Amino acid sequence: MTRSMNLMTAAGACALALALAAASSGAAPTKGAAPSKSAAPSAQKSESASSTTAAAKSDTNLVLHGGQEGTAFRSLTIEGEDRVHYEFPRPVLEVDLDPEKAPGLDRGTAADVLDRNPPDITSVLVQQSATDASPYLAQPWLHEFSTGAVARFRPAVDEVESWKLTVVNAKGEPVATFQGHGKPPAEIAWDGRAASGAPVTPGITYSYVFEARDRAGNKRNFVGEGFRVAAYHLETPAGPTLAFTGADLANGAAAARGPGGTSDAIAPPVVREAAQWINQAPSVRTPLKVTVTARTRDQATSLAAYLARTLTPLVIGDPARLRMTASVEADAPESGTIRIEPTH
Repeated sequence: MTRSMNLMTAAGACALALALAAASSGAAPTKGAAPSKSAAPSAQKSESASSTTAAAKSDTNLVLHGGQEGTAFRSLTIEGEDRVHYEFPRPVLEVDLDPEKAPGLDRGTAADVLDRNPPDITSVLVQQSATDASPYLAQPWLHEFSTGAVARFRPAVDEVESWKLTVVNAKGEPVATFQGHGKPPAEIAWDGRAASGAPVTPGITYSYVFEARDRAGNKRNFVGEGFRVAAYHLETPAGPTLAFTGADLANGAAAARGPGGTSDAIAPPVVREAAQWINQAPSVRTPLKVTVTARTRDQATSLAAYLARTLTPLVIGDPARLRMTASVEADAPESGTIRIEPTH
């Protein structure tokens, strides 16, 4: 831009210089002098310069027309500045974010939230204990559940090469077996587990058969008297397994009645002791399966509802972890059976 303006200024200056030179050469000759032959051309140049000057004077707008020669200016001032305009293309902004695929954002569960902010159970219990008696207090005088062995056998035989003790149920089906060589121990304890490791059903009649062989191969059998398995509990790594009958719920029912004879005011002793064993488990979040077995569906459903109503308020933790299941078996005890065990 600047270079073009300089060229235009130089062209205008040259045209102005030529015009002045033409005016100087076209001056009138002195008196007495004869015109020479070259005077004619000078006169012609003077006329041409005069016409150019007249044309310049008539151009009052001072416009330099393109392609026109001989335009002269007395003075010419050009002012300006360089301006550069840039246009940048702007791409369209598209926000395409998927929170499920963003790094660092993973789906969680309700348990994750509870683990980050564990509930404060202690403060609630301390505040409640200031005015009300806690239902979770231990009651060591309760002894409804037997601990250890549910049955003990004491064989008294001598000169025995091998022996075998078989515990059978009321149908004569083998439940547990103990055997060995030589003289049998003075006492054989049975913890109430079947051969599969499952707890046996309480409230039904069991018996046993003791078989002994001497060195000559002679065999002797001893059939024991029938016995019943009372309420008992078994310890497992996940927590206790409790088994009792519907008849145990009736024990202490009179003492469990509240003022005015209203029932269900106080849970039966077997239920309160069951809650104590459950609350001593390693974790208060472990789900518990409560299986109620009876001879009819109505009886099983009624026992399950009663147990849920009396046991749930005494168990620490989420009440939903007690999962009631009603089962029907024709050969179940008349009063029904209840088994509480931890699940995974």
